[in-house]
Amino acid sequence: MVNLRIDTAEPDQSLVSRAAAILRAGGIVAYPTDTFYALAANPASVAAILQLYRIKGRQVDQAIPLIAANVEQLEACAGKLERLARTLVERFWPGPLTIVIPAWDGLADAVHAGTGTVAVRVPAHPAARALAAACGWPITSTSANRSGDPALATPEAVRLALGPDLDALIDGGTSPGGQSSTIVDVTGREPRLVRAGAVPWDRVLECLQ
Repeated sequence: MVNLRIDTAEPDQSLVSRAAAILRAGGIVAYPTDTFYALAANPASVAAILQLYRIKGRQVDQAIPLIAANVEQLEACAGKLERLARTLVERFWPGPLTIVIPAWDGLADAVHAGTGTVAVRVPAHPAARALAAACGWPITSTSANRSGDPALATPEAVRLALGPDLDALIDGGTSPGGQSSTIVDVTGREPRLVRAGAVPWDRVLECLQ
């Protein structure tokens, strides 16, 4: 496993590019976010996504969330966001709010587990956004842990739990931890809370009024 130690405030672009090259080659990279450490893979690669499932010991009928570098990158893949989604992302991104939108062509089916929808957000973490930007497409952001185990906030814990199975670890020190992102389904006319998290549901509803 390659260890890439970075300054999370000002990520070294050469190190980020090295991690992106590993992802383009089908590898799996652990990286810090504004909540916990996550696992990145190319969501268009069936082999990479299946490897991700194997590492986590996760059932393949559970969808995998994504992160994007910014709204523009997401819309380049998914098309223009609808009004409901646009209102939420303008208020809460970058940050711990995940929206569920229709999956776009090119994603491996295992990413959305046959649901036809995908969960995605733009995190408030420079290194995470830089990695997605360097790849040129949204990357997976499932938690860097074995399925059923607690989410991990330190590179040491990730290395201990998953090190032999990873191709690289972006070591950005301790992540903030706390609550996971709030997940809101915006595929219908009204928002639907999928998972309570860091952004209170009443704040989401207040934003839409």
